[in-house]
Amino acid sequence: MIAHLRGRLISKHPNQAIVDAGGVGYDVTISVPTFSELPALSVEVSFFIHTHVREDALALFGFLRAGEKQLFEKLLSVSGIGPKLAITILSGMPVDAMIAAIKGNNVAALTRVPGIGKKTAERMVLELRDKLDAFGVPADTVTAASPVEDDVVSALVNLGYQRPMAERALAKLGDVSGQSFDSLFRKAMAALAK
Repeated sequence: MIAHLRGRLISKHPNQAIVDAGGVGYDVTISVPTFSELPALSVEVSFFIHTHVREDALALFGFLRAGEKQLFEKLLSVSGIGPKLAITILSGMPVDAMIAAIKGNNVAALTRVPGIGKKTAERMVLELRDKLDAFGVPADTVTAASPVEDDVVSALVNLGYQRPMAERALAKLGDVSGQSFDSLFRKAMAALAK
């Protein structure tokens, strides 16, 4: 099967790239983080490929880093997660944060990703927690957010900010324990305005 693909990038969209390799255009499904790191059109690009074969289709899933491909394949081993959901999951959370959340039993962080409900998040933790040591991400890098922090992030998302951007703004504030919603919200808004 196809494990690696290098060629000229002829088209790119948030979930798809088309690579011309030897005169053949390969349709590769990609995650949003991979899309954001792609070079300009007509530039050579190299993907680590996972080839998914079904009775009625042959699909290529591409990654710029081998670690992202390995995590994708680990996600596929979880019952109930197919390749499309695995790509959605990788699009919804940075790889290191996801690994830390799984290893740290942080179901709340995982359920923030579109397409992951509580049961799927619990299955991910149960089935993958002991299989991610090769990634070298410690479990304690992600701590569960307090209810007030969750409310602030939710309010910022409702105002139109992207969730990762809102979470980064909150993280910049350092230790926020014991602060009121109003105080924390104002500080987060100020951090986003910078």
